[in-house]
Amino acid sequence: MFKYTATAILFIVILYMIVPSLITRMAGFGVIRKGRATGQVAFTFDDGPHPEYTPRLLDLLEAHQVKATFFVLGAQAEQYPDLIRRMAREGHQIGIHNYCHTSNWLMLPGTIRRKHLERSADIIESIVGTRPDHYRPPWGLINLFDFWRLKQYRIVLWTLIPGDWSSRVCQTRLRSTLLGRITDGSIIALHDSGETVGADRQAPHFMLQALEQALEQLKTRDLEFVRLDEMA
Repeated sequence: MFKYTATAILFIVILYMIVPSLITRMAGFGVIRKGRATGQVAFTFDDGPHPEYTPRLLDLLEAHQVKATFFVLGAQAEQYPDLIRRMAREGHQIGIHNYCHTSNWLMLPGTIRRKHLERSADIIESIVGTRPDHYRPPWGLINLFDFWRLKQYRIVLWTLIPGDWSSRVCQTRLRSTLLGRITDGSIIALHDSGETVGADRQAPHFMLQALEQALEQLKTRDLEFVRLDEMA
């Protein structure tokens, strides 16, 4: 009896968690991973807003005339509404990254819908007057029922995720990774907060330094830095 129960549980886990994440990561089914227009690049930033690093990032983007997409946590948006207003005012797109940074593998579909997506969308809409329609699940982990959300949200993964949650990576190779691996249609996933599990708290400080250096050179490549809803 235990053998059959364990087998059933394993089958459910594979169907609910592993298969959806594999087909999105490997085949791109149901998600956006790359744009198709020549010369367009989309910078995206997860886990914020953060009271120290997000204002510095917004200053940097403004100085280089870069429009970006922020996948914000609903709890952080609720705590720092002025930063959400600034994002919108300066022309950036705001998407959802759950209410808190909890994996969709660890929650039931109804919990994700009510306590994370709808709650976060309500918070963002109450702050800026528009309801977000782009969604990046934490760690990019999809469960089977997330595909039922495609009528309401465009689920976004990435072309390049350079590991900027590590201070060491930011200090040693982030700049060269950005310069060497950004191509037409790239969607780059970076982080303007280091408060989530597995991240270094100071990593965004070093990410900003590397990003500023990279932007100086990327501007010479005739690239257009766009929001995701502007990307072909």
